[in-house]
Amino acid sequence: MPCCFESSNLTDSDTNRSSKKIRLDFTIENGKAYYSLFFLNNEFISKSPLGLASSVGDFTSGLRLLKHTSKEIKDNYTLNRSKISKVNYKATEVQFTLADKLNDTIQIVFRLSERDAAFSYIIPENGKKSAECTITNEITGFKIPQNSKTFITPQAPPLSGWEKTKPSYEEEYTREEVINKASQYGLGYTFPALFHLNKGWVLISETGNSGTYPGTRLSDASSDGTYTVAFPQNGENNGLESSYAVSTLPMQTSWKTITMGTDLKPIVESTVATDVVKPVVSSSKVFNPGRASWSWIVWQDESCNYNDQITFINLASDLKCEYILIDALWDVNIGKQKMAELVQYAKSKNVEVLLWYNSNGQWNSAPQTPKDKMNTAEARKAEMSWLQEIGVKGLKIDFFGGDKQATMKLYHDILVDAAQYGLNINFHGATLPRGWERMYPNYMTSEAVLASENLVFQQKFSDNYPETACIYPFTRNAVAAMDFGPVFLNKRFNRNPEKGSIRRTTDAFEMATAVIFFSPVQHWGLVPENLKEKPDYLFDYLKIVPTVWDETVLIDGYPGKFCVMARRKGNKWYIAAINGENKEKTIHVNLPMLKGKNTKIIKDSQNSDSELMNKKFNGNTELDLKLAPNGGTVIYEL
Repeated sequence: MPCCFESSNLTDSDTNRSSKKIRLDFTIENGKAYYSLFFLNNEFISKSPLGLASSVGDFTSGLRLLKHTSKEIKDNYTLNRSKISKVNYKATEVQFTLADKLNDTIQIVFRLSERDAAFSYIIPENGKKSAECTITNEITGFKIPQNSKTFITPQAPPLSGWEKTKPSYEEEYTREEVINKASQYGLGYTFPALFHLNKGWVLISETGNSGTYPGTRLSDASSDGTYTVAFPQNGENNGLESSYAVSTLPMQTSWKTITMGTDLKPIVESTVATDVVKPVVSSSKVFNPGRASWSWIVWQDESCNYNDQITFINLASDLKCEYILIDALWDVNIGKQKMAELVQYAKSKNVEVLLWYNSNGQWNSAPQTPKDKMNTAEARKAEMSWLQEIGVKGLKIDFFGGDKQATMKLYHDILVDAAQYGLNINFHGATLPRGWERMYPNYMTSEAVLASENLVFQQKFSDNYPETACIYPFTRNAVAAMDFGPVFLNKRFNRNPEKGSIRRTTDAFEMATAVIFFSPVQHWGLVPENLKEKPDYLFDYLKIVPTVWDETVLIDGYPGKFCVMARRKGNKWYIAAINGENKEKTIHVNLPMLKGKNTKIIKDSQNSDSELMNKKFNGNTELDLKLAPNGGTVIYEL
């Protein structure tokens, strides 16, 4: 028997009218469960399979519906390290209870809000109290309408990449590929996955993983456009541990999330990744966001020495950065005793220290040290105790290389232990964060994207960067904090001005990425020479631009072409635009939030330089943004 449910009668604050935007159709046909999703009466997810196979029941076939219930969910919560600070979440929750051939039961829980659907499976005790359950497969699917186009990243083979560190969510995005095209490595795609439909947009992702489930991904699409959920590959993490999900009953899977809209605003503004999760750790300690200087990105490994880090502490102080990130090899080139001295020097300059660590157990061969300090509880707690003692405030931990449940639990364990020692955490060479901004008080950000180090490593990436930067706000950065490491002013990505990849973006573009890209800790790609070579107003702006926000609004954009984003901190707005194409572009925008406000505008000038102008927005808040090829604009309040 089919069941049909709609999202709640939720108040639209702009029009004061109720709306029912999302409809769920749920059916059992020939013993198999299916769902469809409609947005404004248009089918966005066609009939797709539901179910999983486990050691306590086969919930893929022979199913019958025992009952269903529904209730309204209201959850008002706050975030202090996100793109929005206050969330008023309202949704309809529908729970279906199904039985298999042996009368074991499973519950499928759906949440339907104005712009999102999310669902999760719960296997109850079923009379098997404290029994262990292994989930070997999900048949969960997402059937995308034909003629849709994709913006998704392929899954990398295990033990591939530099020193066998992949998969690590660092592959290139497709650019409007057809849905049936096979992935680059034939291994499917990682979350999040963006699809452009005839009637709108769909973003599919995963959230709510605290080490109780593997990180999953999407298979390649079948001929009819159905992507199914895939578990980690056996070879991930050097073949260590199981690829399956294992827990005692009752057991709940991660949440799969589906954000829908006729345009891209719901995709960018969605909070579903945190809406359906709860905090799992509490702490009385304070974990502050902020901006950081970072020598490694341009000056590379050779800069990890005492004198160069003094230089970058001074740079952080000059730029009013809260942090300096000291990257790999500090334990060898500086040493623990001198590091304690550096931390104290930084404190004298009102700068806190973040330190890099290798995650390594046996899962890859990355040689950078310090290593073998974060992979076991005993070593981790001993190291964190020392870090707390000398006053370090956070860690960047690198090279995880897999999504198995054991690895997801390692992320959880690191966050839990670090919270105890007052350390904020940034994961690199890592999985997609899944709701962690709400779940852990000390989680700051993750890479999980082809990030700025590739500007240094590859001229091709630098050439394509403007386009790539215009994809990230609608994909990876839409679901969670993203540590890209933006804002460069060098003409070349090298300490030697005659060497290295050539930067293709304008200075105004680079300033805009400080707002376009969201990360509670932003690691600037600046070097001391920039302060002598470039106008002061660029650094005046960087000294005050926030890294966390009270409100985020997408003004306009299209993946790979351009993006105009508005973010508010307190009562001040920051509006940024970037042009992803190598041709001049004029974008007409309306910025009602700036009515009556005095602003500064950093915009493109001759060559790649910028210029500054002042503007007061009176009654007319419409504006033409003229962007140079690969250019940008920033507008911010005085």
